[in-house]
Amino acid sequence: MKVRQEGNRLIIAEGVSQVWIDPWGENSARIRMTKEARMDENDWALTEPVKECIPVITEKELDITDPWYKGDEWTKYHMTGKEYTMVNGKLTVKINPEGWISFYNQKGELLTAEYWRNRNRINRYAVPLRIDAREMKPVQGTDEYEVTMRFEAFDDEKIYGMGQYQEKNLNKKGAILELAQRNSQASVPFMVSSRGYGLFWNNPAIGTAIFGANKTEWYAKRTKKIDYFITAGDTPTEIEKQYSDATGRTPMMPEFGLGYWQCKLRYRNQEELLKVAREHKRRGLPMDAIVIDFFHWSMQGNFEFEKRDWPDPEAMVKELKELGIETVVSVWPTIDERSKYFGEMSDNGYLVRTDRGCGDHMTWMGNTIFYDATHPGARKFVFDKCKKNYYDKGIRIFWLDEAEPEYGPYDFDNYRYYAGPALQCSNIYPVMYAKGFYDGLKEAGEKEIMSLVRCAWAGSQKYGVLTWSGDIHSSFRAMREQLQAGLNMGMAGIPWWTSDIGGFIGGDITDPAFKELLVRWFAWGAFCPVFRMHGERSPWYEREEEFIDGVRQLTSGQDNEVWSFGEDNYEILKKYLFLREKLRPYIRECMRRASETGEPVMRPLFFDFPEDQKAWETEDAYMFGKDLLVAPVMEAGISERAVYLPAGTRWKESATGRIYEGGETVSASAPIDIIPVFIREGADISVYEN
Repeated sequence: MKVRQEGNRLIIAEGVSQVWIDPWGENSARIRMTKEARMDENDWALTEPVKECIPVITEKELDITDPWYKGDEWTKYHMTGKEYTMVNGKLTVKINPEGWISFYNQKGELLTAEYWRNRNRINRYAVPLRIDAREMKPVQGTDEYEVTMRFEAFDDEKIYGMGQYQEKNLNKKGAILELAQRNSQASVPFMVSSRGYGLFWNNPAIGTAIFGANKTEWYAKRTKKIDYFITAGDTPTEIEKQYSDATGRTPMMPEFGLGYWQCKLRYRNQEELLKVAREHKRRGLPMDAIVIDFFHWSMQGNFEFEKRDWPDPEAMVKELKELGIETVVSVWPTIDERSKYFGEMSDNGYLVRTDRGCGDHMTWMGNTIFYDATHPGARKFVFDKCKKNYYDKGIRIFWLDEAEPEYGPYDFDNYRYYAGPALQCSNIYPVMYAKGFYDGLKEAGEKEIMSLVRCAWAGSQKYGVLTWSGDIHSSFRAMREQLQAGLNMGMAGIPWWTSDIGGFIGGDITDPAFKELLVRWFAWGAFCPVFRMHGERSPWYEREEEFIDGVRQLTSGQDNEVWSFGEDNYEILKKYLFLREKLRPYIRECMRRASETGEPVMRPLFFDFPEDQKAWETEDAYMFGKDLLVAPVMEAGISERAVYLPAGTRWKESATGRIYEGGETVSASAPIDIIPVFIREGADISVYEN
């Protein structure tokens, strides 16, 4: 094993095996390892030009003689080795004489270190397990490897970020997380540690992250190299900024994203949708966008309106514009074998391939294959069809559904993309799906680009992605899970996030229990980055016809407008529609901060109060921007809840006007029409106050 310096890079070399350590922007480094003669050049999400930083690189001679040698024997067997150090601002990288890497902050405090368990030397801690921190096992007959990267675990460490998982815990310490995209699961492998660093696993391969009590382990089933980014910071704010420097920042949110979005599964035709929009405006209710859901099309893969139910889209969009409402239209990446473009897309290699068995990927409402969003030609082809049939009719906003994509089943080892085998690169699919529309809209002259997308990976944010949490259940349990999902998506660098208000599956509009849930969720939705109603409300309407022109027809769930849940509930929902409008200037400023610094719009309490240890432990409340503490009601039948108020400032309970000292837990009043909100002292903002 040898260590050498090449410019600003340190290289650990052993045969053809190499580990590259590069400064990568402020207070940050990128570590890559290959066992091939050349380093794989794919940068995946680390594509942004970062600030050039000149590190301080030093070497020091260390005595590594085995300790039992004394006197003449010590002289005879005396050995030295070199320790190499790279200092890049607040991050210090050390390579010990055995080639093991550890990371420190500017105070000399250990952030994390590689996990080695072998007996290379006796004069330091050794365990004869022969477990290496960096493990690359070749996949026979290929240039791919099965990769494991191991780090030490720390009892005091808390871990946040990693994207969206359907579970209750905000702190991911102790979690086993699948690195794969599924409906309602978005793997975004960036973690923020309470020890003062962030680590991004720059690898879109299918794998696992394990944050165990005994070790942290990153695993990829098929890849060409180890590749990760690490950044040090005094605060979570600093860490998020440096991560977004490297992976990209979200643009400034368009004005229509700040208000209310109306949606249901599904408006069946043009007149039904317009009727809802007209009624909203007749009642004097605000609405910024209305969504046309799936199966408005003639067939999956035709990317066009079905002419019987949507006879004049241009007139529809024009009327909605006059009402001050943007039109959002659903696009799926599924291509039906009977669609007009199937043959052309297949011949051009624009479809995801299977290595074995049947080529169909999804058989719901037709036999379909996903288009290959990693193929530049396929991305352009799909957007060009959408431009002709949607954009040229006035539609500027797209709902990019099924973005994982949602394979049935998720046999990742059976699928192959233009970019490579799915096992190696599948997690990047939603990024490329969004990129196709972002690039197309930008080329068409659009300045404000926003796409609603049902999945994300690192870098999605720079393509104007608004992620939502998928087809979740209508229950308080699911609502509680969405809170941590939204917070961890923000910590993973995806600041635009929303959930289906009321949940997607299982909401019966005649059930009082569901109505209570919907009211609580709607109030919480007003304090999410995007305020969006959606759901598959039961009982469903019956189909008028099973098939039309050989295409199976889909019906619709029950009404899902604010006036659909009883007059008493309507008054509460109306209240939050106007409250959101009242908060519009504040939310706009939050979005500006996200665009300029990468900070999440909704974030855990510790983000703004990192010195408060209790804030790191609070998982049932959050900050909405820097001045509002929001405590959603996530249980049925309660009218008050405990809320921890971080230390270092005083807080005003917006609903009552009471002032509280920070650093204490208070009992907040929470009748059905109130979500507890506390305002930081000194903030010029009101919520419930007139």
